[in-house]
Amino acid sequence: MSQVAVVAVGGNSLIKDSKHQTVPDQFAATVESSKHIAGMIQHGWDVVLTHGNGPQVGFILRRSELSIHELHAVPLDYCGADTQGAIGYMFQMALGNEFRRRGIPKQAATVITQTLVDKNDPAFQNPSKPIGSFMDRETAQSHREKENWSVIEDAGRGWRRVVPSPLPQKIIERDAIQALIKAGFVVVCSGGGGIPVIEQEGELIGVEAVIDKDYAASILARTVGADLFLISTAVEKVALNYNKPNQQWLDHMTLAEAKQYQAEGHFHKGSMGPKIQAIIWYLEGGGKQAIITNPENIERALLGETGTRITQ
Repeated sequence: MSQVAVVAVGGNSLIKDSKHQTVPDQFAATVESSKHIAGMIQHGWDVVLTHGNGPQVGFILRRSELSIHELHAVPLDYCGADTQGAIGYMFQMALGNEFRRRGIPKQAATVITQTLVDKNDPAFQNPSKPIGSFMDRETAQSHREKENWSVIEDAGRGWRRVVPSPLPQKIIERDAIQALIKAGFVVVCSGGGGIPVIEQEGELIGVEAVIDKDYAASILARTVGADLFLISTAVEKVALNYNKPNQQWLDHMTLAEAKQYQAEGHFHKGSMGPKIQAIIWYLEGGGKQAIITNPENIERALLGETGTRITQ
């Protein structure tokens, strides 16, 4: 019987650098990632794929800003839905082509995913996640007055809009995702952490917020009972004292060690910190094992040749 792996691919992994941001460039990166996903499947894994969408949402917001004199603005929850569909389409095509090349009798399917958040989450009272373009002070104040935006001055680089980043509570489409896994599909879902929704008077309502993609991937892994939670990121392994003279690469951590290193401040909030926290929650929720590595080393990491493995 196959084992289920939730694989979380960062949104930045679809954009190699500032010179490769176009849709064809992103598709080329998707093709490369799909080769490694297909390799996992050939090793016996059923894969549930989730992805970041930060840069892609930023592009949509920028287009909306530039065309605001002619077209309506795009709400943030709709940006999430747009990018889930577009990135899901790229993975469906890239994975489908790779499956045909390898003779793998699989098909990928994308589920546009909503993620429930608590309407009373303290994050709604303290917006902190910067999104969209930099602005001058006058433009920022105009948005604050006219659209009720929260704005901050960002380290001397200009002003930016900030939105809440509430914790994910539940994957709304979990039954559909589980049914597709059982039917043998490679499921692409929960992109960008999912579209944040709250429950109000028995109905779901989309909200202007951003969910941490790694935290949502952790919920997803627990929801589907994943045997493996794999986070694909920019580095081959996790390190203590990263980028310092006494840097130490880690091949393995226990749950207790991960919690200790996190408490000691080894993993920064804006980079490795959320990934480690997501894995801690996954293992505390009964998960078996997690791996952090970069896309090109996924298959080697599965064989124990590289990457950082975190276990109970």
